[in-house]
Parts: sequence; C-alpha cells; structure tokens
Amino acid sequence: MKMRKHKVRDLRWLFVCGLILQSANLHAAKPNVIFIFSDDHATQAISAYGSKINHTPNIDRIAEEGALFQANFCTNSICGPSRASILTGKHSHKNGFKSNGNRFDPNQMTFPKLLQKVGYRTAVFGKWHLGTNPMGFDQWMVYPGQGSYYRPDYLTPEGRKAIPGYSVEVTTDLALDFISKQKKDKPFFLMCQYKAPHRNWMPGPKYLTKYDDVSIPEPDTLFDDYSQRASVLGKHKMGIDAHMSFFYDLKVEGHEDKRYAKIMYSFLGRMSKEQRHAWNAAYGLKNEAFRKSNLQGKELVRWKYQRYVKDYLRCVAAVDDGVGRILASLDKLGLSENSIVIYSSDQGFYLGEHGWYDKRWIYEESLKMPLVMRWPGKIQAGTKIEKLTQNIDFAPFFLEAAGAEVPEEIQGMSLMPLFKKKAPPWREAIYYHYYEAGGHGVPAHFGVRDERYKLVYFPRSKEWNLVDLKKDPQEMQSFHDDPAYKETLDQMRAKLGDLQKKYGVETSL
Repeated sequence: MKMRKHKVRDLRWLFVCGLILQSANLHAAKPNVIFIFSDDHATQAISAYGSKINHTPNIDRIAEEGALFQANFCTNSICGPSRASILTGKHSHKNGFKSNGNRFDPNQMTFPKLLQKVGYRTAVFGKWHLGTNPMGFDQWMVYPGQGSYYRPDYLTPEGRKAIPGYSVEVTTDLALDFISKQKKDKPFFLMCQYKAPHRNWMPGPKYLTKYDDVSIPEPDTLFDDYSQRASVLGKHKMGIDAHMSFFYDLKVEGHEDKRYAKIMYSFLGRMSKEQRHAWNAAYGLKNEAFRKSNLQGKELVRWKYQRYVKDYLRCVAAVDDGVGRILASLDKLGLSENSIVIYSSDQGFYLGEHGWYDKRWIYEESLKMPLVMRWPGKIQAGTKIEKLTQNIDFAPFFLEAAGAEVPEEIQGMSLMPLFKKKAPPWREAIYYHYYEAGGHGVPAHFGVRDERYKLVYFPRSKEWNLVDLKKDPQEMQSFHDDPAYKETLDQMRAKLGDLQKKYGVETSL
C-alpha cells in the first residue's frame, strides 16, 4: 500500500515536472522582441534606403541580416497618433487618438497587454507622448511630453527623475540595463524610443562638429513654388525659408529673430558646464561667419538648409550608434539568435524637399516610414519587401510572432506571411488620414495610395490631388483634372471609398 502511494506521488511529481519543463521550453521558443523606434527619421537619411547624404551602418546591418520594407507607411503622419496606431493596430478614428494633444485611452486593447498574457516581460523607455502613463508594461521610464535632448526627465512609477547625459545615450543605457537583467527562460518585449531626430535637432557632444567639412547635397525641390497642385500646399508654415527660427532651430544665439528664445534657453540650461562649453565652441565661430556674410535670398535659404540638415544628421548619427550598442549587447549576451530586432520611426520627415521641414502631409517623405527587421532563422538575410505595409501591421505581427491570438478588432495585417517564399494575397492600397488641422499650416486631409497612384482630398478647400508616382515621383503635379487620367481618378476614388467603408471611417466625400 505504501509503495503504491509512493508511486502515485512520484508519478504526480513527474507530471508536474513535465509541465514545468514544457512551460520553460515554450517560453524559450518564443522570440524576444527589441523594437527600436526613433522620432521623425526620414528614409532618405538611412543608407540602406539609398541615402545620398549620410551613412547609417548599424541600421543597415539589421536590413542586411534581415529584411528592408520598401513601401511601409503611416496612417497619420504625426507623433502621438502614429504611436497609438502601433500600440492598437487600429487607425486613429478607432483608437481615439487623432491629434497631438489628445489623451490615449490606456484601458483599451494594446498588444503589450496581450504579450504579457502569453508570458512576456515588457518594458518601454524614452519617448511616449500619449498623455497618459504606459499600461501593459512591467517596467517603464518615459519622457514627459516631447522630452529634452540634454539631462532628460523621465516619468516613472516612483515619480519624475532627471538623468544627466544626452537623451539618446541615456535611453540606450536604460534599454541595455533591462536586456542584461532578463532571464533566458522568459521572453521579453522592449520598446526603446528615442527623441532624436525630432525638432529642434540638438546634437550630442560627440557629434557637434560632424559634417563641418562637407556640403550636404540639396534636394531638387528645395525651391518648390507649389504650382500645379492644390492651393493649400502654398499656405504651409513649415518652410526652411520663412518659418525656421534662427535661435531655436538654427542655433544662432543672439540673432534678432528670437522666436522660442525662452524655450531654447531652458534647453541650453539643462547642459553641464562642459557640454555648454563644447556647444559654444562648435557653433560660435560658424555663427560669427554667418553674421558677417549677410546672406540674402536663395543663398540664405541654402545656408539655412545646410545648418538644419547637418544638425538633423548629427542626431541621426547618435541614433545609429545607439542601435549599434544594442546589437552588440545582444551578441555579447547570446540573445541575437532568438530575438527579433526592429528599427522604425513614427513617420518620415522633410529634409528640404518642397522647401519643407516637419511632416504631416500625405506626400512620400512624411508618409513613408523606415522599417528594417532581423529574425535569424525566420527572415532570410537581404530580403526586400515591396508589398504595401503600414504601422497598424506591427501589432498583429508582434502577437503572431509571440504565439498570441490576434483580436478581430485589429485593423492591420500581420507581416508574418511576407517572409514566406510564395507571395501571399495582400492589400492593393493603404488609407491615410491627417486630422490635426492648423499645425504648420497643414490642413486636414485624407487619401489613398496604391503601388503607382495617390489620391488626396482636402475638405477645407474641396480640392483633389492625383499623383502619378511613376511619371512624377517627386509629386510636383496633380493629374486630377487631366482627361487622360479620368479612368484612374474614378478607380482611385472607388478604392478610397472601399477603404473608408472597410475601416469604418465616418468621413464622407
């Protein structure tokens, strides 16, 4: 009798041990996910995308060892709304976050919450910009609002704290500390979210003189006159020529244009004495030479472009170095083989194209998001994805990769099938809707883009734009009133209506 009891106990113990081992193996099989996300990083400033103005070796490494998405787009080209779409897998009108200044509803479904339910430890560090504290994360430290480049503040569950240093490096440090403390028997999801290269493009101490000895090539459309397209384009307030502040944007301290001076001095006040000294040394002589030059007209615009784009690229260089540190850490810790590494940005940005800086428009430079991804054993090195993808596709991909169920309310499509040899059925067009009317003079607009054409509607002026990306890749002309494009116009209107119906958009034409 006693032997039977012992045998029963032994069998129960073996069964329990088997369940424990099975659970451990299940967790071990789940990939870690490291999602590195910057702010306003244009694809034209990434060498993997063919940049003619800079080199990004670490971001390129992800693309070379995995996949580069050549047609990845946002749903709404503005910081907070893009982030909300990523978290929920839904368009702005469905997740409730249409414009910067809205407050994200943290109680709604987000993919980090669902990852937690299937055994993931989750964390987010850096820019959040959603108006409410993160939910669905075991660990978080996020900037209040846009955050600061120097000695950044972080909101934490224990309260606000400032950390000395440069924001890109500090956020990378936080991410690396989190990675180093993870146990290999439990998968993790990490969001490392940089402020850079967001306005006002303040380079870190290591990068202040980078590009001093070169002239950055100007875009062909730097002096766009906005003719042959909707009238609203010419009413923008995001021009390098007329709308950049000499002090806040271009770092010319003491210039008669003192817009945003109070804000800029508060940013400079966050620097240590050594950092401020390096800053003054980097900009002082260059600014003195600029004042003496008394530039006017197009030559002044060209000077502004060089100052702007070099500072922007200096911030990009810091981001790329941060990516390199994360990749090196994964290699050192033996985590690379079972980790998905992704680099993306909330939207693109204008680097002088059409004379602009900033984003918001449906036109390619701000509509297009960088997306490179590495997953050893799952994604073949050097893969190029040409299908039309969007930021609403990230959430279902993360969930499928983790073995979690994808809720029906998610509007995106998992990227997983795109890594198979045989091309799957896929979307023919993407829908875009910008709501934040007034910001930088960009009116609300919505539209549809397929592989060749783009149709845009501006409700304020009741104007249409039809772009032929094959014939006019720089989007300098609208063909909406060209009789030769009538059939195309009708087809694109039908696609727009179909997508609005599919996604439950209330806007009517």
